[in-house]
Amino acid sequence: METIKVQIQRIAGNEDLPLPEYMTRAAAGMDLFAAVAAEETIAPGGRKKIPTGIAVALPEGYEAQIRPRSGLALHQGVTLLNAPGTIDADYRGEIALIVVNHGEAPFVVKRGARLAQMVVQKICRVQWVETVRLDETQRGAGGFGHT
Repeated sequence: METIKVQIQRIAGNEDLPLPEYMTRAAAGMDLFAAVAAEETIAPGGRKKIPTGIAVALPEGYEAQIRPRSGLALHQGVTLLNAPGTIDADYRGEIALIVVNHGEAPFVVKRGARLAQMVVQKICRVQWVETVRLDETQRGAGGFGHT
């Protein structure tokens, strides 16, 4: 498995929080932690921007995708809006999460809670080749439940 080095900065006041980390040896995503100063409550149907306390400098040619945690979605109905979110290689601000509560009870965000995961991936650039007709496939234009 390929390894890359990525610079990471703790935002001042968040030295007590762990850096993003893989929770198992084969995990694709690193857990991100809530950097709230005090507990934040998200009412059912509500959403809040939750800081992570970190900023990164991804190498050019890479992105970080921010994804929900399945356990929070299943057990509390809590997920992320704009998922997956993209952290571009030229972004240097604090990574924040847009957390939404689709559950039936208020959700309390505590400092250090694992709220999301971050997957770093290579990207490629597209060069469009305009054409008047696309090649034929068995599926064709069928979509939205077609298969």
